[in-house]
Amino acid sequence: MISAMGLGGLAMESTTRMVLSVVGMVILGFMMLGFFSNAESVEKSCTHNSSMVGFSGEFKMVQHQLRGLMTVLDDCSFRVTNFDMIEGSEVIWWGAHGDDFQNLTEGFIVSEEKLNRTYKNDSMVVRLSNYTFDQFSVLGVWDVTTASDFGHVLLEVANDSVGVDDGFTLAPSPAPAPSNENGSEYRIKRGAKQPVMFDSCIELATNFRLRWSLNRARDVIDIGLEAVVSERHYLAFGWARPKSLSRPMLHADVAVTGFTDQGHPFADDYYITKYSECVLNKDGGPSGVCPDYVYADSEGNSEVNNTRLVYGQRQDGVSLIRYQRPLQSADAEFDVSVNATDNMSVIWALGLMRPPDSLRPLYLPQNHGATYGHTTFRVADIVDKCLGPLEAETKDDRAIIVADGKSSLIVGADNAVHYPNPPNPLKVLYINKKEAPSLKVERGVPVTFSVQAGHDVAFYITSDPIGGAASVNKTQNDTIYAGGEDAHGVPANPFELKWTPDRKTPDQVFYQSFYEKKMGWKVQVVDGGLSDMYNSSVFLDDQQVSLFWTLSETSISLAVRGERKSGYIAIGLGAGMVNSFAYVGWVDGTGKGNMGTYWIDGRESSKIHPTEEKISDLRCRSENGIITFEFTRPLNPQCSGKNYCKNIIDPSTPLKVVWAIGALWSEEHLSERNMHSETSTRAVLVHLLRGAAEADEALRPVLAVHGFMMFLAWGILLPGGILAARYLKHVKGDGWFQIHVYLQYSGIAVMLLGVLFAAAELRGFYIRSLHVKFGVAAILFACAQPVNAYLRPKKPTTEEMPSSKRILWEYLHIATGRSAVVIGIVALISGMRQLGDRYGIEHVKGLNWALILWFLVGAMAVVYLEYRESKSRKIFRSASRSNWVMENNEDDDSLDLLHSNRPFPTEQSHRPSQGMEVQLEPMH
Repeated sequence: MISAMGLGGLAMESTTRMVLSVVGMVILGFMMLGFFSNAESVEKSCTHNSSMVGFSGEFKMVQHQLRGLMTVLDDCSFRVTNFDMIEGSEVIWWGAHGDDFQNLTEGFIVSEEKLNRTYKNDSMVVRLSNYTFDQFSVLGVWDVTTASDFGHVLLEVANDSVGVDDGFTLAPSPAPAPSNENGSEYRIKRGAKQPVMFDSCIELATNFRLRWSLNRARDVIDIGLEAVVSERHYLAFGWARPKSLSRPMLHADVAVTGFTDQGHPFADDYYITKYSECVLNKDGGPSGVCPDYVYADSEGNSEVNNTRLVYGQRQDGVSLIRYQRPLQSADAEFDVSVNATDNMSVIWALGLMRPPDSLRPLYLPQNHGATYGHTTFRVADIVDKCLGPLEAETKDDRAIIVADGKSSLIVGADNAVHYPNPPNPLKVLYINKKEAPSLKVERGVPVTFSVQAGHDVAFYITSDPIGGAASVNKTQNDTIYAGGEDAHGVPANPFELKWTPDRKTPDQVFYQSFYEKKMGWKVQVVDGGLSDMYNSSVFLDDQQVSLFWTLSETSISLAVRGERKSGYIAIGLGAGMVNSFAYVGWVDGTGKGNMGTYWIDGRESSKIHPTEEKISDLRCRSENGIITFEFTRPLNPQCSGKNYCKNIIDPSTPLKVVWAIGALWSEEHLSERNMHSETSTRAVLVHLLRGAAEADEALRPVLAVHGFMMFLAWGILLPGGILAARYLKHVKGDGWFQIHVYLQYSGIAVMLLGVLFAAAELRGFYIRSLHVKFGVAAILFACAQPVNAYLRPKKPTTEEMPSSKRILWEYLHIATGRSAVVIGIVALISGMRQLGDRYGIEHVKGLNWALILWFLVGAMAVVYLEYRESKSRKIFRSASRSNWVMENNEDDDSLDLLHSNRPFPTEQSHRPSQGMEVQLEPMH
């Protein structure tokens, strides 16, 4: 039974597995059917209905050495072959309705695929995104950042027949023609031929290439010479004379090509009789490297130049000249016939070219230098040994105008001829009569533009490479550095625009028109010298480090430069590196500049603590091992709770600076081994306001004299004068008054003399520190006292009531004097504090205690004198109630008009006396 049940269970399990397998296969079949159905729908979505299917066209090279052949595969994809391009910034496939400026700039992205690298003979298939070829007529390679057209294909069929005068040969037909949906082949449709495309290419030398296309039907060959050279160089290529291999250049048939001073290409047929420039011999005949027609003219024949210029361009620092010549030449004397199927010897050279002058009205090769040679090849072969585009180190060799800050740059507008960043409008900006040149300006050096481009062209300096601020979206991040919609003028009434680039100006900006896009070009901003970019500079101690700075109302911009090679450089704000706020600039192993802020509370590496201090405009660089770093920080950090919040810079107080340099700095793994190797011997006092520095040392004698005079004035003389007026009125006569006046005038004189000593020592008078503000207030109050005394109203007699003016004067005189002394004492205390900030608290600690002790003694003396005065008043009041009271009519100025117990004359005391009356009362 058990066995039967076991067998039944196994049978049921097997059946269940079979059913599940069948269900799974059905589900899988449906999924695969859905997948293939979707795939078929995707495939069918790309139809072959467009009239452009089968179109094949060459890219027109505009920039970045772009070449290639594109073929339309279907309604939404195309193939690109033999594709060359130098890398751009943000390059995409671009569609437009025309190849003019307006249509290209208003184009649209047609594919999500990015062209984000340099391409070298690459092939690819590109799929359009939500577009078909019937929706645009130009397919381009576009740099979005600079709105630049690198190259494009015009999607229209050109005439298949090639005339004798067009100069181009047919490109090889692409392999098998694709089929349409019905399986029938369609006819290849060709676009316009481009002069930069050839059938074959070999390298003659580094950065020098030979390209050619052979047309046997017309018995011509198109030669392309391409090299990374300057505009002043020639490119030469030709055939050597058979049987002249020992000296192949002599009697060779050579084409010399290049560009004139005006930028126009040329290609001429030359003949070589010896290794020298073309000269006329004594007999009048030419010799050297001369054009064929120069030799032929001596024989009365000038129809010998069989080299015909087809095309020439200079793009991205690369020269390309295309010319055409017949294979078989009728000029057997100066030319060499070319056999397409034979290996033939050729020669080539690069060198400087002499422009025409009064003696030689020709562009003549001077010398080939070290770039020349000869080889053999067969023109009938189809070869391509050139990998990718030629790439020059300096891609922009156009005229660069350097602004010197002395003469104005004339800004005009004229027709575009060789605009450096196509596409462009018909009119572009000219500076000093040069079409859209590159400008070079120095930070800190003012530049003046005389804008004369017309009232419809407003000039401005911007961060936007496209310009046209008035026509772009207002949300675009466009920083305007100078100029704007009002910067327009004409030659009769130019607009003068002044611009001074500073250290915050980027290394590259652009000059453009405010109303029209892409009329200007770029401005290179360089560091012309830190002294130009900053208002003040000093050498720190030992002249190992230079410090530059510029002050504003709320911030300070600093630059620190080492005067010898190092791995890092640091400055600290304080009397020493310990307990200082440090700023460190260094260059890491990748060559990148870095900067950090630190709080240092010890001599070990563990005592160097990074901070989060708010600094901006950071720059750090190394030139030949010399490190320079720059930054901007607020004078008074607006924060609390952090130690760097106490890092306050008071421009009126000398700033203590120390420095250190070393071979290595590591923010993550700092140790004693890579800390400083050399430091300053002592702190330097930097006077930010007057741009000077001095070594930190003991108290300077002149400042000591200033402090002593201020103590003598505000601590002894002026308070002594007040005490004399307060407590010496019991002295008979006017002795108290004389003492009061002499002490006050002496105190004022000593005070003013002390101010002169301080101004002479600090070389200026700056009312910015708290000490100076209190001092000025005290001086004003003190100097007001003699004026106040001069305007004193008449003192009343004993029989008279004091006038309101006299009472008001006494209140004002006493209040002003006492206020002056209080403010003067505060100025003394703040002065001692400033002296401690300048020379260190250890230098003035004794003086502070002496000052405190003096004021304590003075306060105790005042308390004692006030006690005696109060006791005398009690005695006086007792005497007034004595038995004998006799009226005293003597004019006594010892009475204090402001005293609360002062006796005022009564109405009875002013009655006329009927005789002397003596009243006797018992004495208490």
